[in-house]
Amino acid sequence: MDTFRYPHLPSELSTVHIALFTNVTNSAALRARIVRASQLEGPDGDAEREAVNFAFIDARLICSRLHLQTAIYQAILAQAQGSLRTKTVHSEILWALNPTNNITEAIRRYGVADATTSLIVVRIASPDLNDVQQRMNAVVEGTLTPLDQLAQITDWASVKKYYKLNSEPALKELAKDPVRERLYVDEIVTSSVAMKSVMA
Repeated sequence: MDTFRYPHLPSELSTVHIALFTNVTNSAALRARIVRASQLEGPDGDAEREAVNFAFIDARLICSRLHLQTAIYQAILAQAQGSLRTKTVHSEILWALNPTNNITEAIRRYGVADATTSLIVVRIASPDLNDVQQRMNAVVEGTLTPLDQLAQITDWASVKKYYKLNSEPALKELAKDPVRERLYVDEIVTSSVAMKSVMA
C-alpha cells in the first residue's frame, strides 16, 4: 500500500492510501455490498458504509500513478471547496476519471464491476486513521500488488476508446512505437483529468 500526504489540505483530507489488488475474486459480491450499504439505514447502515468507505477503481483504465493521483487530488479539492458533484469524495474520484460529466457512466465505467479482476482501492482520511490496510483486506479478496505493476494491467484500447483518441492523428503516427504511444495517451488523459473541474 502506498500513502501520500498533503499537509496543506484540511486534516480529514490530508492523507491518501492507495492499494492495487490483482486476481480479485469477489468483485460481484463487493459491488452488491456497496449498493446495499448505500440503502441501509440506522447504525447498521453507518457501520456498513464505513466498512466500504473507499474508492474502488477498475485498474485497467488507469494509465499511470500520476493519472490516478491527479484524479484523487481533484476530488480532494472539490471536497475542500464544497463543490462535490457526487455524494462523496471517493465517488468524486470516479467522476474526475471519466471524460464526460455523467456520474452514472463514471461509476459504471471506472468503478468495480462484477467481472473486475484488478482493483485500485483508495481511502482519503485524516493522518490518525490506522489499520487502513486491514480494512482494505477485509473487503477485497485479491493479491496486494505493487502500484508499479499498473502499466502491465492498463487496457490501452479501452482508455483510447473512452477518451475518443482512436482518430487522433499523432497517435496514428506513433502506432509503430507502443511505448511512445502509451506515454502520449497518458499525457492526454492526465491533462484531461486535471482540466476537467475547470471545464465542467
